[in-house]
Amino acid sequence: MRYDLLDLRLFLHVVAEGSITAGARRMHLSLPSASSRVRALEHHAGVPLLIRGRRGVRPTPAGSALARHAREVLAHTARMESAVAGYASTGTVVLRLLAGSSATHRLVPAALAGFLAEHPDMDVIATERRSAQTVELLAAGQADLGVVLDDVARGAGLSAEPIGDDSLVVAGQAGGLLAGREAMTFREAAEHPLIGLDAEVPLQRAIEDNLGPHAPAARYRAVAATIGTVVTLAAAGVGLAVLPRRAVEDDRRLDVCDLQDPWATRSLSLCQGVTDRGVSPAADALTEHLRRAARQN
Repeated sequence: MRYDLLDLRLFLHVVAEGSITAGARRMHLSLPSASSRVRALEHHAGVPLLIRGRRGVRPTPAGSALARHAREVLAHTARMESAVAGYASTGTVVLRLLAGSSATHRLVPAALAGFLAEHPDMDVIATERRSAQTVELLAAGQADLGVVLDDVARGAGLSAEPIGDDSLVVAGQAGGLLAGREAMTFREAAEHPLIGLDAEVPLQRAIEDNLGPHAPAARYRAVAATIGTVVTLAAAGVGLAVLPRRAVEDDRRLDVCDLQDPWATRSLSLCQGVTDRGVSPAADALTEHLRRAARQN
């Protein structure tokens, strides 16, 4: 049996995202093309690989086995390509950095601005991923560094360094609904119109996962793709928003109060990937810039 590497990458994205549509987007494929590739993969395997439902897809036992081995195949392939490419290298070092929505909003841009200015011979591929996906890719040697939630880092068995608080708060227009409030629960916030992130954004998925099946019926007046857009809409009085404190604490257009739910208390850790080249001087340099940005942002 032969498997196409593109199909394996697509299948891993579909499993990670829980959606063929989202997996297709990650691979820059059309939905019909991605669906056709997944069906062909199932036909080739001779067994169903996905359970399809109204809210997405999840792997069958055979699909989970395929995903586990596909990660190993792709990791070995990446190492092979890196080893061969080294003979034709121009001298430029390429680092792979993964981070969630919160870190991607301020921390990562601030770190990269200084790092790339100081190191013109180094390039960085920065990608937004959920913490659970990030630690999997780090463990598989498919990334050099990752900024992840502290509780995920502790359970991953990777080298991890705490770099700061990432707790969530409720933000709204200054002088509006939150005036004089110091804290509230998500259930209280959901009594008012909300602004949220797109369902595929890691931060929004983390919030929804913590709310569970008994979450209050919230009305989202707007759904946006970036934290910056959500901040702008909240400041304009469109609704309340649940956001990382780091993203809003210095914004005078907003009133901010603590989110009292236990899952709102979070911290970030910086993890190193398990790569053939070990911890390189380039990764060390980027790590220092991430530490510096974490202290300043």
